[in-house]
Amino acid sequence: MGREKVYALRGIDLDIEREEIICLLGTSGSGKSTLLNMMAGLDRPSKGEIVINDTIHMEKLSEEKLTKFRRLNVGFVFQSYNLIPTLTATENVSLGLVFKGVDKRVREEKARAMLRRVGLGERLDHKPKEMSGGQQQRTSIARAFVDTPPILFADEPTGNLDSATSVEIMKMMCDLAREHKQTLIIVTHDLETAVYANRIVELRDGKIIRDETQSVKERAKELNIIPPKEV
Repeated sequence: MGREKVYALRGIDLDIEREEIICLLGTSGSGKSTLLNMMAGLDRPSKGEIVINDTIHMEKLSEEKLTKFRRLNVGFVFQSYNLIPTLTATENVSLGLVFKGVDKRVREEKARAMLRRVGLGERLDHKPKEMSGGQQQRTSIARAFVDTPPILFADEPTGNLDSATSVEIMKMMCDLAREHKQTLIIVTHDLETAVYANRIVELRDGKIIRDETQSVKERAKELNIIPPKEV
């Protein structure tokens, strides 16, 4: 920023296991979204390395190879949904499959099946403006999960939703990730969202200040909230 150097992350050392559901927890400015962007290959570290499957060094890949890696291996769920307003729910969900060369009939079948899976069987041909915030987020979840990528990133996925809808969205994502044996990394500032993860990594000022595996039921009890189903 001008002449000032801002160290968004400071000596992060973190291992994430395959099929783990992990929450990166922290307030605004803690570095959690920057860490997610690093792991997803959206940003590059000025130092250090990001290694996936013990072989893929994200910091060394060209933009072309990073794009290909994300296309084949990563799904994203965003706070602001990021749906294309002129497309229907089915078209939004199937769009990513176009870039994977999936036949039109097959990708539409997959998109519709996933939309039904997330409870939007009656909204297949609706556009975003015709859906509630919760329905739009369900659509974005369907888009992220439709081709069952091994890694999923969710950046403040409940930030624009009311508490009841947030519970539905978090349970849905975690259930889908467990069902398909996917790694799910959730970024949030909200403890009630974090309770759905099996592991919490808390950041402050670009550093990890807490890294613990948790019992979902015990954590919910501590926070005095209704516990999600623990698997």
